Amino acid sequence: MSAGSDILLRVEGRVGHATLNRPQALNALSYEMAIALEAALDDWRDDPAVDMVLIDAEGEKAFCAGGDINALYTTGKTGNLDYARTFWADEYRLNAKIAAFPKPYVALMDGIVMGGGVGVSAHGTHRIVTDRTMLAMPECGIGLIPDVGGTWLLGHAPGRIGEYLGLTGARIGAADAIHAGFADIFVPSGKLDDLQARLIATGDPSCISNFTSEPPAGDLASIGADLEMAFSGTTVADVRKALEGIGAEWAGKAAKAIDRGSPISLACTLEMVRAARDDASVADSLKREYRFVSRCMEHGDFLEGVRAAIIDKDRNPAFAGGKPASREMVNFMLSEPEGGDIRIKLR
Repeated sequence: MSAGSDILLRVEGRVGHATLNRPQALNALSYEMAIALEAALDDWRDDPAVDMVLIDAEGEKAFCAGGDINALYTTGKTGNLDYARTFWADEYRLNAKIAAFPKPYVALMDGIVMGGGVGVSAHGTHRIVTDRTMLAMPECGIGLIPDVGGTWLLGHAPGRIGEYLGLTGARIGAADAIHAGFADIFVPSGKLDDLQARLIATGDPSCISNFTSEPPAGDLASIGADLEMAFSGTTVADVRKALEGIGAEWAGKAAKAIDRGSPISLACTLEMVRAARDDASVADSLKREYRFVSRCMEHGDFLEGVRAAIIDKDRNPAFAGGKPASREMVNFMLSEPEGGDIRIKLR
């Protein structure tokens, strides 16, 4: 089974195998790819001949660098806000289905993993990173928030790592991805072909243990105490001020990243990551994320952020609103939309 060239969907042995196939676009997830993957998962969930799902990507540079931002920007600039809202609602349903999938869901997170790529991998049961993995949730820099269930993942990271990664968009490697709870297992990239062949031959993810090793050391565990101090502040301004008191290089980079972010995105992200800690499931976090994204073109900084980062690439966005964002604006962006919250049906 296949749904066009951008995503390859087939059953091999007892494995439902999905391959993101847009290497020229860093395997960015288009609307059509998301819909096709969801349909395949629905089939594989109920197919007794399929024991597990494997998702990977073509090329060595990226697993998936995010959603198809260009399409969202182009339609948004014409005043068509329904396309983006439909895209996000359907993508979030896919993310929730992955999190609740009743069979093993193995993701080979090799290369760049950002945004939408996190959504189709980090909610799985077996999340494999490699020496080429570079994971980030950099959405605040383009006027968005860490979505696709990102606030759920960040909210359940140890200590204040979630606030740090969400507000700064910091890039992390394999060891830190595992420490932060975005991944489970490290497999050297040179062993991926053999691992994939073994998974397809057996349909049994227990074979993964034969290919694992210890990843190169990360950084997050060693700065946990400073993260706890800096990112426990009530507001983004509190966090920013606390970072000034830390002399480490990472703190200076974090402060600069916050300065570059959209004030409304930063304020909402801080609130959403903390709220996610009390959510019963990723679906609750996705509903809250949709509240923000359903308004981010009309009332937020998304279009301007994408223009500056991706379209014109001047890296000089003119974000609206003051610094910090007002309490009223945060409440508005996170309030229930006029049409009601999205309904996430798993079947």
